[in-house]
Amino acid sequence: MSCTEVTCELKSTTYGVEKIKPRGKTIFRAGERVEITCAEKYWIFFTKEITKSFKCKDDGKWDNEPFCQDIKCEVPHDQDVFRPNFYFSGDMKFGAKQYYSCISGYDQMAAEATCTRDGWTPKPLCVEKMCAAPNIANAKIVGEQRPKYKISSKIQYKCNPGFEPEQPVQITCNSQTEWTGILQCTEVTCELKSTTYGVEKIKPEDKAIFRAGERVEITCAEKYWISFTKEITKSFKCQDDGKWDNEPVCQDIKCEVPHDQDVFRPNFYFSGDMKFGAKQNYSCISGYDQMAAEATCTRDGWTPKPLCVEKCGLPPKVDFADTTNMTKNEYNSGEKVEYSCFYKYTLDQHHPYSKYLTCEQGQWRGNIRCLKVTCELKSTTYGVEKIKPEDKTIFRAGERVEITCAEKYWISFTKEITKSFKCQDDGKWDNEPVCQDIKCEVPHDQDVFRPNFYFSGDMKFGAKQNYSCISGYDQMAAEATCTRDGWTPKPLCVEKCGLPPKVDFADTTNMTKNEYNSGEKVEYSCFYTYTLDQHHPYSKYLTCEQGQWRGNIRCLKPCSVTVEEMDKRGIRLRWGKQENKISTHEDQIGFECQTGKNVKGNVNDLRQTCNDGVMNLPQCV
Repeated sequence: MSCTEVTCELKSTTYGVEKIKPRGKTIFRAGERVEITCAEKYWIFFTKEITKSFKCKDDGKWDNEPFCQDIKCEVPHDQDVFRPNFYFSGDMKFGAKQYYSCISGYDQMAAEATCTRDGWTPKPLCVEKMCAAPNIANAKIVGEQRPKYKISSKIQYKCNPGFEPEQPVQITCNSQTEWTGILQCTEVTCELKSTTYGVEKIKPEDKAIFRAGERVEITCAEKYWISFTKEITKSFKCQDDGKWDNEPVCQDIKCEVPHDQDVFRPNFYFSGDMKFGAKQNYSCISGYDQMAAEATCTRDGWTPKPLCVEKCGLPPKVDFADTTNMTKNEYNSGEKVEYSCFYKYTLDQHHPYSKYLTCEQGQWRGNIRCLKVTCELKSTTYGVEKIKPEDKTIFRAGERVEITCAEKYWISFTKEITKSFKCQDDGKWDNEPVCQDIKCEVPHDQDVFRPNFYFSGDMKFGAKQNYSCISGYDQMAAEATCTRDGWTPKPLCVEKCGLPPKVDFADTTNMTKNEYNSGEKVEYSCFYTYTLDQHHPYSKYLTCEQGQWRGNIRCLKPCSVTVEEMDKRGIRLRWGKQENKISTHEDQIGFECQTGKNVKGNVNDLRQTCNDGVMNLPQCV
């Protein structure tokens, strides 16, 4: 028995074949490949490829059939062609051409279809008839906008502001792919019709037609104003509906009949020319004064304003005053009446007061006040250094005087040197404007012994008095002196201090008596092995201050260590004070470990400092 090598045979090597790799070989072993390229009108069998590689399998068969076949196109059932089986029933090979037509609503893209490697061309054969999106100037589509629309589609568009029609317009895509309906927006304009009557200036000049949003400014001539307003110059805007926001017209200035001006028979007097500049004679109703011989029509109406004003009756009474020139029972507007005050009263002419009342449109206007002269400056020399204003002793209500007292004096019932006084409406000063001697009072609250005895003579400024203090109090000076601020020194007597207090671990060094005066000090020293702390706020003194001992003293404790404590911690003394094993504050002690032991922690722990009785002993293990 023998084994035969498996091979695959390449049977078709010429039909439709343009190139084979490897060339000239028809028998291939299992695993070998051949590449076939088909000619122009052909493609690989059951594929639409031009070039393909084929492999010989272990069973002697190719993985795909390696030969070329004619390119053929299929009937285009999905191309919207009318009766495709009828038109595409003849030659269907590469390059074949077929006449065709499209179903209703679709356009034929060419006169005939041609079979190519990619199927029938053109692609597509039929295209649905559609209208392109309408391009309407100055408008926009209402709703979603698409590039194309099907036959019978309806859309709406709306003209931009400033163009018409203003309401949305509907258009339709017809079978000829054209839009039917109104396809334009016309620009809205406003026309300036009146450009000369009563007009002085127009901005911009020489322009009568304005687009929506544009403005024109009109200035009327002297005798005219803007229609339905009383303005001379006004800006007008052309609106989106083609109308002006206000009527841009100048019209004659006319004044109305002054029915509310208290004119007598106004319709009779104001019945002729009522235009700008017109003049009319008139008269006023009873009780009213005519403000001019005739009325003149102006931009602001009839002048003068008002035409008639109410007359004033007799001038009113004023307290403590009477008129000086009252000559009639009725006064016209603008007339004044003068007043003068009664005897011993003076006219206040400080704002808002004056000596006149004025008739203003039927009302007397003004403020008059008569003030009684009541305040007299009686004391002008005793103890006085200066008076402002000088050389004046009589003051009207509301006026002020300032008094400065000399060195040994002060203002009566006060302790001030300078003070301002006001003359009140009741004829009295707000305070008594008098300088009086500075006097000191008996110091009953100063711990003085028998104060009424010692302070019974001269008590004026600069006076001196001997005195003594009650038991337990120290005299601060040999004598007391009277000043503006009372008796000095302050205080006259201060409480003495008793025995100095006990201080922990200390005792006095110079205590010689049982009672101490204010300002005296007592020195302290600490017990043996204790150290005096002299860092602030501590010192070695206590001071007597007005009956109280003041100061801070502190003695810092020594440190001690026993043999038992050192044995327990495995240490012994190396250097330092060893007498009774006591060290004072801030003494440094050196320790060392006992034989066979090492310090636990830092070697620096073997050097310790005594701090107010506390020393941290090292540990050796």
